[in-house]
Amino acid sequence: MNWTSDEKQQLPVNTLKQELLQELKRILVYWTTETVDERNGGFIGRISAHNVKDPYAVKGSVLNTRILWTFSAAYNLLKTDQYLTLANRAWDYLYAHFADKVHGGLYWTVDYTGKAVDGKKQVYAIAFGVYACSEYFKASRNETAKQTAIAWYHAIRQYAYDKIYGGYIEACTQDWQPLSDLRLSLKDANERKSMNTHLHVLEAWTTLYEIWPDEQLKADILELLMLFDKQIIHPTTHHLQLFFTDNWTVKSTLISYGHDIEAAWLLLEAAIAVGDEQELSRFRVRAINLVRAALKGMDKDGGLWYEYDTAEQHLIAEKHWWPQAEALVGLVNAWELSGDPYYLDKAMASWQFIQQFLLDKTDGEWHWGVGLDGKPIEEVKVGLWKCPYHNARACMEVVKRLK
Repeated sequence: MNWTSDEKQQLPVNTLKQELLQELKRILVYWTTETVDERNGGFIGRISAHNVKDPYAVKGSVLNTRILWTFSAAYNLLKTDQYLTLANRAWDYLYAHFADKVHGGLYWTVDYTGKAVDGKKQVYAIAFGVYACSEYFKASRNETAKQTAIAWYHAIRQYAYDKIYGGYIEACTQDWQPLSDLRLSLKDANERKSMNTHLHVLEAWTTLYEIWPDEQLKADILELLMLFDKQIIHPTTHHLQLFFTDNWTVKSTLISYGHDIEAAWLLLEAAIAVGDEQELSRFRVRAINLVRAALKGMDKDGGLWYEYDTAEQHLIAEKHWWPQAEALVGLVNAWELSGDPYYLDKAMASWQFIQQFLLDKTDGEWHWGVGLDGKPIEEVKVGLWKCPYHNARACMEVVKRLK
């Protein structure tokens, strides 16, 4: 039989869609059966690479907001009642234990009983709260969740927005005073602004705008798109620059391939949400350029390397779970935009890498990553950063796009 070019592409597309739908359900089975904290409420804060649970581990705001987002988004896509039940559980715990009812925003961590441990206001985490509560409102129509998302948005604007240079500072104390250590994690630079926080603030504002089309919020989204265009994306390499001073002086020489390819589609989603034709045109081009930049970090086996330091000419030769998940979406998005089967082929190679190296077929979920030898990195399966957000979202995004 003689296949047309479109027919040849449709065969792997259908396979990819079905396989990712099944993988989404497999991921959600893990988080449903392994992570619920029956003794203390909410979800367990830490599970080892081999599923050893630590019932006394601290619970992080990033993990818990991402759990809320994941089950909410899964319900919105599949309408499975169990997912809404777990989203309700995640919301109840987040609001009861992480929400700072006095100063606003979210605590960074609570202990296993739900008592605040670190009350600092990390803008990144609060943005994920806005993102999760907005998605949860779509699933539940819970008005308190919507109003909480709006209140957290206003808190970030009031206390963390830079009225001189634009954008948002990284963190404050519990009562929103200046903080000396602004780092999101120990590996990050202690700088006032970061690409990562701005990317996920934009993601949060975009999702909030879908349920609350406020004019100031729209203006904030457009400002963030401008900052990415003018300050954050390098004008010639098209890689994202990672850390900055208040006035956007660059303070980093790192390339993060996963963030490059994640930003490629998230920036375009924001432009689509606000319906600005000029920004849409700009970020269609930006999306392809960011993907091309990220593909410089794709190995011949389809895996995406973690980071490269241009000053030291040093590659961190690991392939973590989340850049692979973001590569799937970014590559499918590039294929949709361009119609070039090259990007679909790369997406298929990325999925094959994930299947071969990252899916834990014994204990469930995905490994943290693999090293240069292809062996799993012995890091947690669940923790402050290891969550269902990147991999479940990648499955959902690609399934929706390939319908």
